[in-house]
Amino acid sequence: MTEEEKNLSAKENYNADNIQVLEGLEAVRKRPAMYIGDISKRGLHHLVYEVVDNSIDEALAGYCSEIEVFIHTDNAITVTDNGRGIPTGIHEKENKSALEVVMTVLHAGGKFDKGSYKVSGGLHGVGVSCVNALSSHVKVTVNREGQTFFQEYHFGKPVEAVKVIGSSTTTGTTTWFKPDDGIFTETVYDFDILSNRLRELAFLNKGIRLTITDERAMDEEGNLLSNSFFSEEGLKDFIDYLDATREKLMPDAITIEGEKSGIPVEVAMQYNTSFAENLHSYVNNINTHEGGTHLSGFRRGLTRTLKNYAERSGMLAKLKFDINGDDFREGLTAIISVKVAEPQFEGQTKTKLGNSEVMGAVDQMISESLTNYLEENPKEAKTIVNKVILAATARHAARKARELVQRKNVLSGSGLPGKLSDCSERDPEQCEIYLVEGDSAGGTAKQGRDRRFQAILPLRGKILNVEKAMPHKIFESEEIKNIYTALGITIGTEEDSKALNLERLRYHKIIIMTDADVDGSHIATLILTFFFRHMNELIEKGYVYIATPPFYLVKKGKEQHYCWTDEERDALIATLSPNGKDSGIHIQRYKGLGEMNAEQLWATTMDPEVRTLRQVTIENGTEADRVFSMLMGDEVPPRREFIEQNAKYANIDT
Repeated sequence: MTEEEKNLSAKENYNADNIQVLEGLEAVRKRPAMYIGDISKRGLHHLVYEVVDNSIDEALAGYCSEIEVFIHTDNAITVTDNGRGIPTGIHEKENKSALEVVMTVLHAGGKFDKGSYKVSGGLHGVGVSCVNALSSHVKVTVNREGQTFFQEYHFGKPVEAVKVIGSSTTTGTTTWFKPDDGIFTETVYDFDILSNRLRELAFLNKGIRLTITDERAMDEEGNLLSNSFFSEEGLKDFIDYLDATREKLMPDAITIEGEKSGIPVEVAMQYNTSFAENLHSYVNNINTHEGGTHLSGFRRGLTRTLKNYAERSGMLAKLKFDINGDDFREGLTAIISVKVAEPQFEGQTKTKLGNSEVMGAVDQMISESLTNYLEENPKEAKTIVNKVILAATARHAARKARELVQRKNVLSGSGLPGKLSDCSERDPEQCEIYLVEGDSAGGTAKQGRDRRFQAILPLRGKILNVEKAMPHKIFESEEIKNIYTALGITIGTEEDSKALNLERLRYHKIIIMTDADVDGSHIATLILTFFFRHMNELIEKGYVYIATPPFYLVKKGKEQHYCWTDEERDALIATLSPNGKDSGIHIQRYKGLGEMNAEQLWATTMDPEVRTLRQVTIENGTEADRVFSMLMGDEVPPRREFIEQNAKYANIDT
């Protein structure tokens, strides 16, 4: 059978019999976190991804080109596509419509029948039935075979059987759902989070248009807030987007696309003048932020191919020390996307690819394609090798600086920074450290803390901007050396010179505490940039937090209250003076931590019983990479535009 005949057969035979049932929905509503990760913001948005994944699967199979997402005023969601439409015929095994099976049985769908989908993004998820189970109300409309089919569900159960409600000249599926507010602790959708994911999907699946419309908000022109994403060149466009604020070393990204051992492989890579390594890997559109065999294959192929070329060119002859794999990836932004029919996931968050056959496929693809590129583009090849030599030189200098830092930290508890006020507890799970802006606030925090489990490390001024610093400069920075030493972290293994060793990590809560003003926000961003670029594992483990000191102290007579927002302040004033007269009310605006005494700092910001800590999480690694690069890089216009678009109000401190 020819490929064309196979495709025609797949299209004609996508019907009720292709829907396979694996298991039921019994436990989903009882233990939702097992299926979608959590029941807060991340889990809420995951519901949308599950529905969109079904449409993307249709696109991957070649039957869908348009996907639209709507956020309604009540935070219900509609996802519509122009695919073939979910099959509606009677499922032989279940003796009910295949649409009902897909919507009410966990892991039931065409993606489990190898004849329907070669690969599927949704394989990592739990299917649209999980969305149904965790929604109070769902409506599905299917256009196929000239008819419009409809079914409605309450709390995962069908209200009535699938019925025909009209005729249609188009095909596709529309799913409307309202998350169950009895299950989710957060029920308000974030337009930006959903937009970032749809943008990512557009880059990963070129030629598909994804649109999101927010019916709760208007843009500057008075229209509903909306974004539309479409990429003609896929990963090349993705690289250009990520590296928009970095200085590129080559006019165009290197793009590699093909298939090895039946595994489609797509790669785009670009070298820039930065010192960061930014590798982003995907399997069936899933961001595998823990890496896996595809990333290992890319690294192996890249290192071997570039090293062979550099040695043949004679450019390494004068180098007095060896180069290693890290040197070939410094200043490299790369995206590796593979499609795997039956991916095996592992790792802490099940986002690490384990299929051994993928490593060889990616390695071989990179070796062959990159060898051809280097031979055909000698100018760019020379630029890359020079960048590698510069990286090796910087790494050699950084290693000496790092060894000086780590020599102080050989034994746990020895050689700690003089400014550190440590706690008496020694169990890291019980310990927390405050990284505090300035010696003055550090002194206040030291007086106000609970010394049993709270440590204080004052930081002087603005720490080094690691986004623009050479590696050895980072380890020469006194404040950064103090952070490494205080935390008990060492860096580097024989396999990876940048790997963190967390065996002697001394605190499982690392809390950034800065002034509630513009300078404090800048310092917090500098510290976060350092953690994102050099201690990302601490963020992934959930160890990094931001303290939230109050903005205001409102007093009336002997009564006093703290307020964290302008809205809280205004509501309190209205309560204290119901007649609208502010007489007798005194408002103190806290610009710095030093304006509070030790008792106030403890009561508002450090007492675990009442404080609010914001845990630092990474919703989207590629978008975080882009934002840190833009905020802390050299390009001013993109940074100004970002601040203007995202600042909720002007806060100019005098």
